[in-house]
Amino acid sequence: MTQHSFKSQFIDRLQAAITEGTLVRLNLGSPTGRDRSLRNLFIRPVRLRGQLHLSFVYRHATRDVTKNHLPADGVTLISELLGDEFADAFLSATTGTAHLNLRKGRQPKLELGPAEDTAAPDLDHDHQKTRTVRTQGNPWLQDLGVTGPDEKVRPGMEAKYRQIHRFIEIVSPLLRDARLPNDRPVSVVDMGCGKGYLTFALHEHLKRALPHHARVQGIEQRVELADAANRVASNHQLDSLQFLTGTIGSTILQPTDVVVALHACDTATDDALAKGIEANARLIVVAPCCHREVAGQLVAPPVLADALRHGILFQREADFVTDALRACLLESAGYEARVFEFISPEHTAKNLMISAVRRDVPQPVRVAAREKATALAAFYGIRQQRLARLLGVNLEP
Repeated sequence: MTQHSFKSQFIDRLQAAITEGTLVRLNLGSPTGRDRSLRNLFIRPVRLRGQLHLSFVYRHATRDVTKNHLPADGVTLISELLGDEFADAFLSATTGTAHLNLRKGRQPKLELGPAEDTAAPDLDHDHQKTRTVRTQGNPWLQDLGVTGPDEKVRPGMEAKYRQIHRFIEIVSPLLRDARLPNDRPVSVVDMGCGKGYLTFALHEHLKRALPHHARVQGIEQRVELADAANRVASNHQLDSLQFLTGTIGSTILQPTDVVVALHACDTATDDALAKGIEANARLIVVAPCCHREVAGQLVAPPVLADALRHGILFQREADFVTDALRACLLESAGYEARVFEFISPEHTAKNLMISAVRRDVPQPVRVAAREKATALAAFYGIRQQRLARLLGVNLEP
């Protein structure tokens, strides 16, 4: 079928969901337009002055812009945006889901799935952001200290709650794009999970989003944190969630569908990436922290020598080189890699995320990615990098 046919089917489903009152939300992602600050477009039904509208929230890197449209005008606009401004769309209705992929260089696809949200959509227009992890009905948030007995976010935990929400908001389309199996439970490992805030949130999301419960493991080297997280999971009968004591480097992974490692320090991120590749993971998500290995080797190219004499610029360049190398190396291993902002810098300085989705990448493309990695390393005088070493890629000139 053609792109036009898939797009028409998707718009028909959207129109039906609006007419039947079953539309929960619509996410447009993978922006392809000129505005590089635009991240995605979130659409939901709202009632304004007694009349149904579609609320469009354009999410940029540093701001949100909201516009409201009557349903007919909104559907027309969505149809125009699909394929021109956005290459990916996910429709959630109480009757089921539809995922449309119109990315260039790939065959267009429309995948239908079971409903993620079965409750009738809330049409109140109160200007509050929709949260992917609700404070109500998730008692583990209270046990972890995020919410109080009234199920409201505790003072001082607002940034943590925003981080939890943002993580699920980001990982949700990545999970769909990874084409996880739907005939068995999905296996997930969160390496270096700390207190388990995001591990619990991911487990809760997957329970709602997948036809089978996911088996989620958190790996944490501090025994007291792993034990505390296991107690919370046990208290709420979360039998498919388990926390183990160990380090990222020492963990031996069986074949795993999803590997996550957020804020693993320095080369521990490389260990997590290598473990994910070795486990043949369909999706790997990391948020790097610290970049000491490359910073200790980086030689400023002559054209950048004057700029990089400033310590802060030198460190940022080391961060850039490390993560650019990681992206190239992931592509050389057969993954589609993306580097993007995790959460606003006002909440944490460590705000970068790398995602990698396993693809059927032709060997010439993988070889070209390896050559890009070695050329980048040579430009900055980098001779050793842990992920390269783990993957058997020689960076020596």
